[in-house]
Order: sequence, then structure tokens, then C-alpha cells
Amino acid sequence: MARVTLRNLAAHKIRLVLTAVAVILGVAFVAGTLVFTDTMNKRFDDLFNRIGTNVAVDVRSVKVVDSGNDGEARPPVPQAVLAKLRTVDGVKDPVGTVDGYAALVGRNGKVVGSAQNGPPQLGTNWTGDGIARLATGRAPQAAGEVVIDKASAKKAGYNLGDAVTVLVKSGPQHATLVGTADIGDMMGATLVAFDTTTAQKLLLKPGYYSEIRMGSTGADEATLRDRVAKVLPSGTEAVTGAKLRDENKSQVASFMSFFRTFLLVFALISIFVGAFIIFNTFSMLVAQRTRELALLRAIGAARSQVTRAVIGEAVAVGFVGSTLGLLAGVGLAELLQSTTGSGGSLTFTVTPVIWSYTVGIVVTVVSAYFPARRAAKVPPVAAMRDDVALPQRSMRIRLALGSLLTLAGAALMGLGLFGHVSNPAVPVGAGAFAVFLGVALLAPVISKPAVRVLGWPFARLLRTPGRLARQNALRNPRRTAATASALMIGLALITAVNVLGSSMRSSVESQVDKQFGADYVIEPNGAGGLSPELVAKVKKTDGVTAAGAVYSGSAKVSGKRVSYSAGDTAELLSGTRAKFVSGSQTLPRDGMFVDEDTAKHNSWTVGSSVPLLFPDGKTETLKIAGIYAKNQFLGGRVINEGAYLAHTADPSVEVIIVNAKKAGAETKHALEQTLSARPDVKVQDQATLKADARKQIDGFVSFLTILLVMSVIIAAVGVINTLALSVIERTREIGLLRAIGISRRQLRRMIRAESVVIAVFGAVLGIGIGVAFGAALQHALRKQGLNVLSVPVGTLITYLVVAAVIGVLAALWPAWRAGRMDVLKAISTE
Repeated sequence: MARVTLRNLAAHKIRLVLTAVAVILGVAFVAGTLVFTDTMNKRFDDLFNRIGTNVAVDVRSVKVVDSGNDGEARPPVPQAVLAKLRTVDGVKDPVGTVDGYAALVGRNGKVVGSAQNGPPQLGTNWTGDGIARLATGRAPQAAGEVVIDKASAKKAGYNLGDAVTVLVKSGPQHATLVGTADIGDMMGATLVAFDTTTAQKLLLKPGYYSEIRMGSTGADEATLRDRVAKVLPSGTEAVTGAKLRDENKSQVASFMSFFRTFLLVFALISIFVGAFIIFNTFSMLVAQRTRELALLRAIGAARSQVTRAVIGEAVAVGFVGSTLGLLAGVGLAELLQSTTGSGGSLTFTVTPVIWSYTVGIVVTVVSAYFPARRAAKVPPVAAMRDDVALPQRSMRIRLALGSLLTLAGAALMGLGLFGHVSNPAVPVGAGAFAVFLGVALLAPVISKPAVRVLGWPFARLLRTPGRLARQNALRNPRRTAATASALMIGLALITAVNVLGSSMRSSVESQVDKQFGADYVIEPNGAGGLSPELVAKVKKTDGVTAAGAVYSGSAKVSGKRVSYSAGDTAELLSGTRAKFVSGSQTLPRDGMFVDEDTAKHNSWTVGSSVPLLFPDGKTETLKIAGIYAKNQFLGGRVINEGAYLAHTADPSVEVIIVNAKKAGAETKHALEQTLSARPDVKVQDQATLKADARKQIDGFVSFLTILLVMSVIIAAVGVINTLALSVIERTREIGLLRAIGISRRQLRRMIRAESVVIAVFGAVLGIGIGVAFGAALQHALRKQGLNVLSVPVGTLITYLVVAAVIGVLAALWPAWRAGRMDVLKAISTE
């Protein structure tokens, strides 16, 4: 039977190549994700190994509250600790490091690097060790001198001796470039180094370090750590260099694991769609070869041999598809790497190879298994019949099983979205999978009335070709449903993402209209933060009547991390249109405002005392002074500005709320002039605030849509495959149609119309399911601020049109082949 398998592969090359495309695209997604994340993990491992080189012990403040930002969660270490460490036996070259935000401004007046959600813009003190090595020039020795990394110097257009501008939290700093540093592959990050005194003043706090690192003269790390710990003041700790490196690596590993899982979810969606195509293709191949399989049975082939022959073809398709998919995945990984701004070669491990072949071959074999089983059931006597066909089972089993799966999937999604489960992604994902399977099983039942309706315009407009197209789509509802289901899955998920995105846009705009009471908001265009001194400068701007700083921070309440806002209370409350339901709107130094949900959850009332543990390790008891209605801009808690400043060594303004005599273009321009030296700061009014939110949401929706487009491409390949195989299957019928007078143009129209009906049927199913998914997600997230359901009708109509276009394009090659058939040869085909 091995020869039979090889001959069948050779005889059906084009059909199986189209099937392999679905495997190639799915495996490429998997392989590309694994190669890329392996490469990034290796890069970060090398980076943190360089950072920790020669570090035996690291001294830092104890992290009391985990704010997600280590610099904010750990207070700085007093400089006096460094002198104590020099007296400890075994300590070698202890050095204090200062870390913070410093962005380089290029000659064009723009910040070098991505200002928002991009690689970090690092500021530090020059220590001569760590990741930076002096490449040209010398180290900074006094205020007004800096060293920047080579890549950033090149991007900014600076050379040694040039005057450069560096943005820090307190404002622009002008300095001379005295050296450039080699920092290796930092994946787009920028580095600006000052002398230690200047770095402390600009990036942290005079007389303090972010941490202190040291080597060892001979003692092992654990021993030296214990010695160092004995001289440390309370609130500080000593950790070994090995632990420091492991912590850094684990933080990145956690993110990369999430990122890998995130991408693999979309890869699995593509593979799931591809499984429909593979199943459909092998079902059609088996149906077309029924007589051939019957002849094999008649000359002595056992059922198991017939099954193995078909499975052998599937293994071959899976192997070839996996090999090509692995190679395509390497190209995809290279493309992903280029988007990070990182160079260098990719890292190859055995993991992508194993998973590529496992996924590709297993999915292909599993998808082809049921057609192979049906092939084995062909009786030998069927070889003697001209009208042999595989028996079709009743739809009742599909109807019952499909209904059960759909309901069970909906229940699982409801549990994940609205129930109290530790990991809601699991039931939501399993539920969506079950819904897709259920609808795919129900699709043959649904297809009959749907195709009749969708095919009606073609029957009216195209007449005979249109009627034939509709009848062809109705002839085999299982085949039509399987082809449409592949397109349904991709469009369902794309639709759900767009409904969610549209709801996010509408919700944000509603919140801005209802809760944004200020004329302007000034905020950093990145991760730098603003200095409190900038508020006074803004207040002096012409036309400005009031300006107030807004801070944000973290603390622990009853052992749990919570976030809060702080600032000028009057400006904060008016700028967010806070509505109080009880208590006072005056916030004393020892007071706190909370929203209704927070008060209810904790059983707090006005006058309740709440102990807060701040990042500096100190606990302060605050009293509930007032309770306000839920407000997305304020958050759940507000404390007095004085309380925030008392527990923060390096205060950072998150936004500045501004009110003016007359809000308009003139006042906004005046504010922009005031901040002209800060290209990392932006001024926003209500309109630009909405536009910025829309831009971010649109970027998120576009990113997810691009990831899901792969599944739509695979589905389009499936439509091509189905039509091509259908044309081959109906060769004699096509010949007879040509013989009785149908023209080539009419024949092509018939095939195109059939393709459009199938594609639009899949799109209608997908869009319907997607709207239901999106609405369910919006309802589940309404307490998180997603309180407006918005269905983007125009976008969904566009998707219907795109589906029809996909149908037309998918039919081009099959229609061309059908039109070129020789009439006499087609009629004589058995």
C-alpha cells in the first residue's frame, strides 16, 4: 500500500499542495513565535548576565509594596550606607548606582526612541562597570557632561564635544557630550550617563542611591551577603548577585512567557481553521476516489490497509507542510525581530523543530482520520457500479451534538466571564472552542435556508448560472458548511475584537464627556513623569486660572496592594467632576476619599479608620472623609497631597489639570509655548484626549486583527481548494453543460457565484457569533469602565463585502480551469 500512497500523492499534487498551504501557514505562526521568543529570552539572559558581572552582593531597600515598578516600590538607599560597606571584610569595590528617566533630544528637536510604549529611555550615573563600556572619549566628571550610547548618538546626529539636550523629570538639561558607550544589544533602549552627584540630583535625590553593588575579594556570595547584612540599617537588605540575576531574568521570563502564549493562541486559531480545510479536502478526495478504493478492496486490500493508505497521504502532507512552515517561521521570526529594533542572529533550539512537526503532522492526520475511516468502509462490490457514492449519515446526530456543544460552550463562556473562577481565560477559551465546533456541526442544517436566501439575488440577476450556483452550494451541505466554517472562525474573532474596540471607544468618550471637567490636561508623552515645579510654571501661563498636580501611588490595605490618587484636592475634584454621595468634599491631611464600590466591598463608612502601609515601610491611619460615585479618572481612592509627599522620596506628577479663563486654541497654544522645551510632554483638551484614546484603541484592535488575518487567509485557501476539487468532481457535468449551450463566461459566473455564496454564508455566521461574543465581553467588563455597547455596523458591512471579494478571488483559478476544459473529454470522464 506504500506504492499506492506514493502514486496517489503524485496523481493529486495540486490538490495536496493547496492543503499543505493551510499546514504551512499554521506551522509558520507556531515556529516563528517559538524562534522569536527563544531569541528574545537569550538576548535578555545575556543582557542581565552582563549587568550582574562581578556583582557578588547587592544592597537595596526592602520592597514593602509591589507597585509593578521596582524604582517606585523600593525607596532609595542613603549614601551613608556606602561608607559602612567599605569596612566589611571581603567587600570589593562597592559602588552606588543611580537609575531614572533621561531622554535624549536629537538635532531635529525630537526625542530619540519611541516615547510611548517603546524601549526604555535610561538615565544613570557612570560607574565604569555594568553594561556600559567606554567606546570613545572619556567619562563624565562634573555637571554639564554626559556619556550616551553609540547607537543613540548616531540616531541623534551628535559627535564628541557637541552640546546636547537631555530631558529629565525636572526639565531639559544642557550638557556637553564627552564620551560614547558601547552597551551591546539593548533592543532600542537609550542610555544617558551623568557623574554621580549630578545623577543623584536629576534622577533620584541628593545623597541617595538606587542600590549599591559590590564584588568579593574571595568570600562566596552567601557568606559575604551575611556579613554585609549585619551593618545595614533597617529597611534595607542584601541579596547575592546570583539572586539578583535570577530576579531580573524571571521578570523578563514571565513577560516573554505571556507574550509567547498570547501569540501561540493566534497560531492555534490558524491551525484550528486549517483543520477544517484538511478535513474537507480529504473528504472530497475520498469521495472522488470511491470507485478506486472499492477496486482496491475487490483485489484483496483490507480495510486497515485502505485506512493506512489515506493516513499515509496525510502524514506526507503534514511532513512537507511542517518543513516548509518551519522555514517560513524562521522568516517570520526575523520580521518580528526587526520590529523590536534589535539586530543580530536568531537563536535556534530543538523546541520549535519538535513542535512544528508535531503540530503539523498530528493536526493533518487527525483531520484526515475520519475521511480515512469512511474510505475503508467502501464495499468491494461498489467497484462494479457507475454511480457509486459514499453513504451519508442522517443530520439528526449532528443536530443533537452541535446543539449540545453550542450550549455547553456558551455556559462555559458565561462561567468565565461572569462567574468567580481563578483563571477565567480557561473556561472562556474552552467555551469559545466548543461554540465553534457546535456551530460547525450545525452549519449543514443552517446552510440550506441560508444558501437559498443568499443565492436568491444571483438566481435573479444571473438567471441560469445563478440558479445553478445556488443548487451546487445546496447539493452537498456538509461540504459547503465545512468550507464556510473555516471563514466563520476567523471573522467571528475579528468581529468580536472590533465590537470590543468600538465599545471601548464609545465608553471612553462617554466617560470623558461625563467626568472630564478640566479645560486641559498636561501629561508626559512617555514614562518620565513630571516635576512638581512644572505646575508653578504652568500657572503663570497667560489665560490659565488654575493648575493642580495629580499623583498616583500604591500602598497596602489589609495585606493587599491598592492604588490611589493624590494632589490638589479642589482641582482634582473639579477636574474629574466627582459626585459625592456622603461625607465632606474637604480632604484633611489624615483623610481619604473612596468610591462607592470600594466602600461597599470593605464595609467602610464616613469616619472609618483605614491603616495604609506605604512603600517607605511606614504605616499611617487615614479616616474616610467622603464617599463618591464611581469615577474612572479618580480611581477607587484619593489621599491628601501631603500624605503622598510624606512617604515618597522622589515625587512624580502623573498629570497636571489646567483650567483657563477661556478654553480655546489661543490658550492651548500658550501652554504649548510654555512647554516648548519639553518635547516629551503633551497638552490635551477634551477633543485631543478622545482622539488619543481612539488612536491607542485602534492600534490595539489593528494589532489583534492582523494576527487573526492569517486564519482568514487559510480559509480563503480552503475556498479555492473546495472549488478546485469541486470542478474536478463535476468534470462530466461541466462538459454536459457546455454541450447543451452554456458559454465559458456563464460557466465562470456560476463558479464565482457559488464561491461568493459560500464565503458570504461563512461571513454571516462569523459576524453573528462575533457580535454575540463581543457583547458578552463588554457586559462582563462593564464594572471596569466598559459600560457602553457599540456595534460597528459600517465595519461589519465592510467585512461582508470583503468576504464576497474573497469569494470572487478564490474562484478565479477554479473558474479559469473549468472554462478551459475540453468538452468531449469532459463528457467522456467517468
